Amino acid sequence: MPAASTPSAGLHSFEPAPRRRTVGVDVGGVQVGGGAPVVVQSMSNTDTVDVESTFRQCLELAQAGSELVRITVNTAEAARAVPEIKKRLLGAGCAVPIVGDFHYNGHRLLAAYPDCARALDKYRINPGNVGYGKRRDEQFSVICKVAAEKGKPVRIGVNAGSLNQELVMLKMQENTDHDLGFSAEEIYNECMLISALESTELARECGLRQDQIIISCKVSRPRDLVATYRELARRTEQPLHLGLTEAGMGIKGLVWSSSAMALLLAEGIGDTIRISLTPRPGGDRREEVYACMELLQSLGIRAFMPAVTACPGCGRTTSTTFQELSERVEGYVREKMPEWKERYEGVETMTLAVMGCIVNGPGESKAANLGISLPGTGEEPNCPVFIDGQPFARLKGGYDELAVAFQAIIDDYVATRYPRREPASPAATGS
Repeated sequence: MPAASTPSAGLHSFEPAPRRRTVGVDVGGVQVGGGAPVVVQSMSNTDTVDVESTFRQCLELAQAGSELVRITVNTAEAARAVPEIKKRLLGAGCAVPIVGDFHYNGHRLLAAYPDCARALDKYRINPGNVGYGKRRDEQFSVICKVAAEKGKPVRIGVNAGSLNQELVMLKMQENTDHDLGFSAEEIYNECMLISALESTELARECGLRQDQIIISCKVSRPRDLVATYRELARRTEQPLHLGLTEAGMGIKGLVWSSSAMALLLAEGIGDTIRISLTPRPGGDRREEVYACMELLQSLGIRAFMPAVTACPGCGRTTSTTFQELSERVEGYVREKMPEWKERYEGVETMTLAVMGCIVNGPGESKAANLGISLPGTGEEPNCPVFIDGQPFARLKGGYDELAVAFQAIIDDYVATRYPRREPASPAATGS
């Protein structure tokens, strides 16, 4: 028998670094930076001119947990649609801040459509495509001055794919002339930083306060994102919007985003995040919201909804029942969470386990607040259920019977274990 030993002194639970010190920016009542929780945001992919579909998607994203929602404002028709979209959201009881995404013609649209400028809660400006030469600064200044007049914050959003090419060529030539030895990748990253920081200075000169400016420097490769944001965090106290500019689809988008953003978030870098997933045709836009929430929750930075641990399956689990039950429980929890969150305090910290055989099933089930261990191939056809580590019941039956019975146990646990929230007063609801 090996000798007994005490745990290593360095062996303790991972804790993310404290959030980097930043200025707080108020975006329509949601604070970004300044010690506030990391904010989840998303972007609609509807045609903004289609008021009904854009309103519906913004509402769905907000209900899914998006705390800021960005929409495209690219034409006069889109600018005219913005106030009506905002009005419908407020009429539906949804006060989610709406961010206008401007490229190329934002200076004209904001000046020509003051109702749009007022309805939006923040403007996103890409300094790489607001114009060329002298007109770049002039047109960028117009947007900043409108923001200052209307009391709106801005995000100065630099993208690798639309970087100021005049700046890039200048730095490339300097690299060659002085034999500096920088790679093209390093030069691009430095140009992004220069563009973001110089644009921030120009925005301040145009009348914006420090607490009205958020910065992003988005790239499409994880290692570049990590390097760029580490340096950006060193050079500025402005809050940072974090994310890959084009994460990709499905597994690739999730893995590439998480690999970079988890490192930065664990170092305290990043005040608001978006995981820019490419949706499948007809796919659910809310997936990017769920991905952000799962990332923050996995690091222990925020809790949004009960976590469901599920068995991956192996040769012992030839039945698909545990997979189907896991999927149904996750969907049920997500569906019920808006109601639970309003009624019960702390329910987002609940843990559940749906396991597939006797090897890890009982152990993982006992470790969760609520757990069920399904029988593997050849095992006794009953399913022990554990509540807070203690045996509670044994369920039998087919998939539907198990699902209904386990969901009823979940409902009862939520109703009896979490304190009820006090109902909002009429003054708080505005009624």
